[in-house]
Amino acid sequence: MAGGATPAITALVAAQVPHTVLRFHHDRHVTAFGAEAVGGLAAAGIAAEQVFKTLVLAVPGAGAAGVAVAVLPVPARLSVKAAAAALSAPKAALADPAVAQRATGYRVGGISPFGQRRALPTVVDASVWRWPQVVCSAGRRGWDVALAPADLIALTQAVTADLVAV
Repeated sequence: MAGGATPAITALVAAQVPHTVLRFHHDRHVTAFGAEAVGGLAAAGIAAEQVFKTLVLAVPGAGAAGVAVAVLPVPARLSVKAAAAALSAPKAALADPAVAQRATGYRVGGISPFGQRRALPTVVDASVWRWPQVVCSAGRRGWDVALAPADLIALTQAVTADLVAV
């Protein structure tokens, strides 16, 4: 693969998880990374709600790192209250980007739920089960990976919950 495998792809291969790497052009001036991914994958027939973003949360009591991960559809807004409840934490907030990068080993816009520096508590939105495959970051801006929802849940040891703010 051109440019080498990311830690996320390496983790998927090591776990023998069937997946497909999807690449799209990343414009270095774009900061709406999720919207860019949705637009870049639309030509492949992938629905916006099928593309999941990985958000890092500051969560008191979430182990030594004090951070956790929420994975939800790109168009959705995260309910931090729902995420905290799913993680059995008193509260949660979006982590500072520098904290997110340090905790995961990935740059913002390319944070994958797989192959992070250490396993972080993870919660995935329950809408994941609507799809035969979902798409999430492969660990680099412009690189995503498609896989079965059950594999996403198993590899991240995630719990599922309704995370979308209404």
